[in-house]
Amino acid sequence: MIEAHATARNIRTSAQKAGLVCTLIRGKNVNQALATLQFTKKTIARDLAKVLRSAVANAQQKEGFGGDVERLFVAECYANQGPSLKRVRPAPMGRAFRIVKRTAHLTVRVAEQPLKIARVAEAGPAATPPRRAATGEKAATAEPAGARKTATARKAGARKTAAAKASSARKARKTTGAKKKTAGKKKT
Repeated sequence: MIEAHATARNIRTSAQKAGLVCTLIRGKNVNQALATLQFTKKTIARDLAKVLRSAVANAQQKEGFGGDVERLFVAECYANQGPSLKRVRPAPMGRAFRIVKRTAHLTVRVAEQPLKIARVAEAGPAATPPRRAATGEKAATAEPAGARKTATARKAGARKTAAAKASSARKARKTTGAKKKTAGKKKT
């Protein structure tokens, strides 16, 4: 599996802003990542696309590369904090405010996806799934999933039905009790 990386150092943006764009392309195919960066409205997306193209070029130069760029994907993409430029801005009454102009180091690592080889089924009786028995007979080997309930599942079901019966009996008592009270009152 071929891996290559590229780094752009001292890019004039904060690492936090660059990290937002990095999460958009992490884990994607190289072509999908470039398309995503092309239509992203962040300014840092252009610099990140340049670093991604450089990483792809580095992968193509490695010995053992298959030549298929379609198999490359963005394995890692992150932005580390670079050196900050400290500047001073004049403020009222002789004071000064500090301005921090941040920089970031952008790193993109691309890797080649392994080929997916489909497994060929073996010929013979072991490769065929077991069949169900004819209707009315119970198969010894092939039992449908969920046919047998465990003892705890039966108890839980019995509890639910008992609780449902009790609640319906309580409701019935309440409604009959309300009718008796209204029937016993005298109308004036």
